[in-house]
Amino acid sequence: MASYIVRLRRLMDRGSSIFNAQDFLVLWLRCWLANIFYASGRTKVSGGFLEPSEITVALFEDEYALPFIDPELAAQLAVYGETFLPILLIVGLASRLSALGLVGMTLVIQIFVYPALFAEHILWLAAGLAVFVLGPGRLSLDHILFRNFGKSRIT
Repeated sequence: MASYIVRLRRLMDRGSSIFNAQDFLVLWLRCWLANIFYASGRTKVSGGFLEPSEITVALFEDEYALPFIDPELAAQLAVYGETFLPILLIVGLASRLSALGLVGMTLVIQIFVYPALFAEHILWLAAGLAVFVLGPGRLSLDHILFRNFGKSRIT
């Protein structure tokens, strides 16, 4: 029994030297924020994967009424943003850019669409800004693809 405990302790020590708590925290923030926006994006489509429904376009015309942008274009941009940015965020590819895009969407929602929901939007902003500032962590495609970027190739 003692040998199993020693093996488990060694395994945990090895795992903690590879990944730290920040990596898991950022992964959780990425997935939490991505889930919010992806679920919202799925409610905006009809028949096709990226085709905004008529109801969505009507919402952008009437309820959301964003200034300076055509409602059909706004609906299409929202569907694309709420589909692709969360996917990129979950897998950890272009994570900082994806998080920044979702921060921008959150600011538009807060300022122009639902200003009364500040308590909810501030959490989204905090998560997005944390990912933007801290990066995606080691549990991401960004880390796998670019971990040697910038390191000297001279041995």
